[in-house]
Amino acid sequence: MNSGNHPKQKTAVLESNTINAIPESARHGKPSSQFTLWLSANLQITAVVNGALAIVFGSEALSAIIGLFIGNVVGGAVMALHSSQGARLGLPQMISSRIRFGVKGAALPLIMVIIMYLGFAATGTVLSGQAINKIFGFESASTGIIIFGLMTALIALVGYKLIHQVGRVASILSIAGFIYLATQLGTHYDVPGAFGQKPFSLAMLVLTIALSAGWQLTFAPYAADYSRYLPADTPSRSIFWATFLGTVIGAQCAMTFGVLVAACGGNFLKDQVGFMGDLAGPAFAALIYVFIVCGKLTVNCLNAYGGFMSILATVSAFNNRSSVSQRVRTAYVVGFVLLSMVVALAASADFLNNFKNFVLLLLMVFTPWCAINLIDFYCISKGKVDIPALYTSQGRYGAYNQVALVCYTLGVLIQIPFLNQKLYKGPVAIWLDGADISWIVSLAFTALVYYPWARRTTSVPERTIPFAAPDKPADENPALVKALAPGKS
Repeated sequence: MNSGNHPKQKTAVLESNTINAIPESARHGKPSSQFTLWLSANLQITAVVNGALAIVFGSEALSAIIGLFIGNVVGGAVMALHSSQGARLGLPQMISSRIRFGVKGAALPLIMVIIMYLGFAATGTVLSGQAINKIFGFESASTGIIIFGLMTALIALVGYKLIHQVGRVASILSIAGFIYLATQLGTHYDVPGAFGQKPFSLAMLVLTIALSAGWQLTFAPYAADYSRYLPADTPSRSIFWATFLGTVIGAQCAMTFGVLVAACGGNFLKDQVGFMGDLAGPAFAALIYVFIVCGKLTVNCLNAYGGFMSILATVSAFNNRSSVSQRVRTAYVVGFVLLSMVVALAASADFLNNFKNFVLLLLMVFTPWCAINLIDFYCISKGKVDIPALYTSQGRYGAYNQVALVCYTLGVLIQIPFLNQKLYKGPVAIWLDGADISWIVSLAFTALVYYPWARRTTSVPERTIPFAAPDKPADENPALVKALAPGKS
């Protein structure tokens, strides 16, 4: 069916839905929206830093670009498979985790996701604040941070539709900005001379693959949040390819630029925003700062929007609610943005670097979560969900799913010997000359353990059971009570 044939529903300026299932009457949009959103979310300054780190870690430029591409493709495929779930279920990504972990058990990965959102939001706010200060000549570092925080809160409050619109504008600006900066880099630096400066190292190639794969895996908890409004009959493959191409092309272009900048000997890592302005030249520096702000604004809105929904999903697991009032929604969004601004304002440069390392270490908690989520959706439940049961611990999915929680814990622990992070290096990683294969081991191990165990123990509904009245507690909701009645399949 053609998803464009669905009648459009007149909606308020502010989005009213939060963690509830999106009704078909509110569905709209096309898969192409996923391409522009994820292109702009990746084609930004932090992804450039991620690419530059490959050179800092000791990789040769060409092998770094190849390794980053492999990691982006593999990690991007995992991330895009999560995005395809959005239209099918109409649920936020982390609410659907209750299918696997239980209504209260899903709070474990949710807490880690909230910390990740907060860390990335704070560091992104610092960079964007610097760019705003340079545009307007503000002397106080806090001024730009506050302005950027207000912009983030406003867009996140309006919600889903505006976030996608910002993504479309930012994607155009980002493409233009990177083309210009790449031209300037070729003009002012010896780009061909950046290649072949170091010998090829298999360990460095594997580490570089992990760098970009890890980048993509951190987007997995975001993915379905921004496809859940698409009509339910939108082809999953269309959503997959739009998301996959957007996230891979955006990340690869930005990371390749970072590799070349670092290999050419620029001082980008010392002053990321200032370097890009200097590279642009006096005539276009202000425009490049605008491009930086727009690129970071897209991903920061994803952090704020996903952050408040993750906090709400955690709290709601213990009060059996599936939606909140507009006032409460506003309080969650503003509170999250204010907290990220406080961290950004209070933190020293050293603290931010340490905090980013801590957030990167959290990547190990998303790998087994990805394996469990994908195996369950595509191989066990196959998209059949008892939606009312997701909002009460007395339903089909219960409070805690021991199978998923045990497999998740094992999937985290098995990575420890294979890790190569700044905070910790495992014995196997040292034996492999620094190669970090922890995420590969965790993906394979978790999938192999979870699939046969969950297949024997999981109760799958015969069809998806809708939730007609998602605004009431469990004991006041007739649709939910009926769905939970004895003998209900």
